[in-house]
Amino acid sequence: MDDDLLGWLKTLDEDRLTRLLANRPDAIAPPWPRRIDTLAQRLGSGFAVIGVMRGLPLPAIEVAQASLALGGRVWLEELARFMGVPEAEVAPWIDRLFDHALAWPDAEGRIRVAEGVARWWTAPCGLGEPLTHYLDSWTVSADALRALARTLGLPQGPKRRTVTRIIEVLSDPGRVTAMIGRAPEGTRRLLEGFAWDGPVRDVDGGRFVAPGTPEKWAGDHGLLFRPSWNVAEMPREVALAVRGPGYHPPFTPVPPDLAGVPVDPETVDHLMTLAAPHVVERCSAMLENTAKVPLPLLKAGGIGVREVRRLARDTGCDEDETRLLLEVCAVARLLAWDEPAGGLMPTEKFDRWRLDDSAARLRVLLSAWWRMERSSLRRVDGRYGTVLGDDLAGASVARARRAVLGVLARLPASTACTDMDGLVRAAHWHAPLLDMPLLAECAPAVLEEARMLGLVACDAVTDLGRALASLDAVAGDENDDCAPAVENDPVLVECSVRALASVRRSALFGADLTAVVTGPPSAELAELLDRAADRESRGTASVWRFTPASVRRAMDAGHTADALLADLAEVGAVPQPLDYLVRDVARRHGEVTVTTVACIVQASDPALLAEIAGHRRLSRLGLRLLAPTVLASAQPADRTLAALRENGYAPVPVEDTGEITVRRARVDEPQNGRLILLPGGRVAELEQPPHPLVEPPPDPGEHARRLLSAENHIAQAGGRTWAVIGRMASRLPTAQQSLLGFVVDRGVRAAITLADGLTATVSHGELRSGVLDAWCEEAGDYLEFPLADIIEVRGAYA
Repeated sequence: MDDDLLGWLKTLDEDRLTRLLANRPDAIAPPWPRRIDTLAQRLGSGFAVIGVMRGLPLPAIEVAQASLALGGRVWLEELARFMGVPEAEVAPWIDRLFDHALAWPDAEGRIRVAEGVARWWTAPCGLGEPLTHYLDSWTVSADALRALARTLGLPQGPKRRTVTRIIEVLSDPGRVTAMIGRAPEGTRRLLEGFAWDGPVRDVDGGRFVAPGTPEKWAGDHGLLFRPSWNVAEMPREVALAVRGPGYHPPFTPVPPDLAGVPVDPETVDHLMTLAAPHVVERCSAMLENTAKVPLPLLKAGGIGVREVRRLARDTGCDEDETRLLLEVCAVARLLAWDEPAGGLMPTEKFDRWRLDDSAARLRVLLSAWWRMERSSLRRVDGRYGTVLGDDLAGASVARARRAVLGVLARLPASTACTDMDGLVRAAHWHAPLLDMPLLAECAPAVLEEARMLGLVACDAVTDLGRALASLDAVAGDENDDCAPAVENDPVLVECSVRALASVRRSALFGADLTAVVTGPPSAELAELLDRAADRESRGTASVWRFTPASVRRAMDAGHTADALLADLAEVGAVPQPLDYLVRDVARRHGEVTVTTVACIVQASDPALLAEIAGHRRLSRLGLRLLAPTVLASAQPADRTLAALRENGYAPVPVEDTGEITVRRARVDEPQNGRLILLPGGRVAELEQPPHPLVEPPPDPGEHARRLLSAENHIAQAGGRTWAVIGRMASRLPTAQQSLLGFVVDRGVRAAITLADGLTATVSHGELRSGVLDAWCEEAGDYLEFPLADIIEVRGAYA
C-alpha cells in the first residue's frame, strides 16, 4: 500500500471522495472496504489500475506518460513546460487522473503517479530507466564508477557524490551535445537511434570492447549501458538530452474530427424497426433448427463452414448473419454443447427465453453481442475466423467494439459517419491502449454487425445503439453473469420496446396459397408461418407459400389439421383453398408408418421371452414380440437392462459385433449448480434460478460517508489476532484457529460452522469484543459471529 495515497485519501472531503468512488466502482465492489487503508489497497491494485487506464482517453494517458518520464513526482508547471503547453491545458487531465486515483498530490504539492501506472509503462514516451537504475546497480562496481567519472572529467569523491555529479553531467543537454561533438564518426547516428527508437536495442557486443568504435566510446562515457552482451540500453536522462531541449512529448487534448453527413431520421428509425424483430425471429428459427439437427464441432474447435452454410440454407438466413447469430446465442447461453447429442443444442435458458416478450429477447441478444469477445465478421488476411473458434485478441475485440460504437454515439443525432479512417482514429483517441491495426480490422465488422442488430442504419447510430453505447461501464466480459445490469437498463428497455412496436401480428392469406405480412413479422407469427409454409421473400413485406410438402412438415411435427387451421385463423382469414390443402394433406398423412426400436431382447428359449413380454411390471418398456426369440423394446438398452434386472432376470449387454460387454457407470459433475446427496445414495442437482439476480449498483456517496465516519480503533493491534482467537475460539483445534487467523489478517475465504448448525462462507474478517465481524457471502453483507460459537473452520476455494 502506498503511504502517499493513504495520506491523500484521508484529506479528501465527502464530495471529492464520492467523485473518486463513482469513477472507481471496482474499489467498492462487495465485499466493500470498511476503512480508508483498505480502500487505498484496492485503489492501488495493479490489475484494477490497468482496467481503469483502459477507460481513459488519449490526453490523460499522454499526461501520465509525461509525468513518468520526469520521474513520477513532478510539479505541474514543470510538467506543462516539458509538454510545451500552458498549465491550464494540462490541469484538467491531471484532475482526471486524481479523480481515478491514478495520481494524487503528495505532501509538498507535487504530482505523484501511482505505482501501478509506472509498472504498466516501463518505457514512458519511449524512454528507458533513469540513470540511478544503472549507477546504483550491483553490476556497476566502485572502480567502474571512478573510471566513468575520470572519463567525464569529474573529481573523485564518495560514491553518492560521484553518482550525483555523473547524473548532473549526463542530464545536461548542452554538455551531452558538446560531448557528442568530440565523439568518433557514427556516434551521433548510433545515439539518436537509441534516443528515438529505443531505449533497448540489440547490438554487436564485440563493438563495445573494440577500440575506436562509437559503441565503446558511448559505453565509456555512460551514454549506453549493457545488461547483457548483445543488448544495450540508453538511460532516460541521456535520451532526453540527445533529443534536445526542443523536444516535447505528444499531447492531443482534442479528439480528431470525424466527417459526417445528415440522414433522414425517419429512415433510420424505420430500418431499426425492420432489423430488430428480424434478429429475434431469425434467432428463434436458428435455435429451433439446432434442436432438430445438433451442430457438430470441428476437432480444432468451432463450427465448420459447411455446417454454417447448411444452417443458413435451412433457416433462410444470410451466411454472415448466421455466423453472427450463432456466436451471439452461444455467449447468451442459449446454445451450448450437449454431450449425448454430440453437438451444439439449445439450452434450458432458450426455453425460458422463447417465452419472454420480443423486447426482452432482443435485449438478451444485444447484451451478449456487447460482451462478446470475438468479431464474427472481422477479416484477418482476407478471411473470416472460425465460428466459435479461439480468437487471440480476446477481450480487446469487445473493447474495440465498444469504442467504435461509442464514437458513433457521440455524433449528433441522425448523422452518418462517412470516414472509416477517421472513425478508427477517433476510436483510438477514446481507447488509446487498443492496438490501432486491431481497431482498423474491427471497425468495418462492428458497423456490419451493428447494422444486422438494428444498432446502426445508414451508417448512423440508432436510438437502440445509442442506449447500448451508454452502458460501456457496466458491460462486463464474455463470461460475466451480471448481464442483467445491461439487459434491464431502463433506457435500453424503452428503446427495445419502441424498436419492436411496429411488428405485425397478422397475415393476409390469399387464394393462391400465399401469406403476406406487410411489415416486420413478430417472432410468434414468423414461427407459425415457417412451421407450415415456405418463405419466398423478406424485407418491408414478407411472403410465405403453402405447399403439400410444407403442410406435411407441420404434420410431421405433431400438428393436426384442426389445430393448425385454428392457429392460422387467429392471425388472419383462412381461404377455402388453404383449408382444402391442409385437410387433404392430413387425410393422407400416416398411410405408411415407421416404428423406432430402441433395443432388441433375444433369448434361445421362446417360453422365457413370452413370459417377459407378458410381465406386468415390464409394461413400461413397450415390449413387442417380433419373432419367437426376438423382443423389441421401446426403451434404450440401459433402461431395459435395469428394468429386467429389477424384476429378477439376468440379462447382459451385447455390442453390435455380438460380443458381451460389461459397463461401469460414471457420474459426471454437473456444469451448473451443486450436487447434494439424498437418502438412499441418490444425487440431486440444485436448480439454478430462471433469471440471474440483478444486484443494485453501489452508491458512491453512501460509501464515502461511511468511510469518513469509520472509527480508527476498529483495527486490531498487530500480533493480537492469534492470542484473541486462541483464547475465545476454544472449540476449534489449533489448525482451524490458524485458518481463522488468516481470515482476519489476510482476508482469505473460509467456511465456518456455528454451534446451532448454521454455516457461512466468510472473508475479510475483523476481531472485536469476542466476535468475528466478517463478510458473509450468503448474506451479501458484513455479519458478526461469536468466536465461542464457531465449532468448525474449513478452507473455501473460489
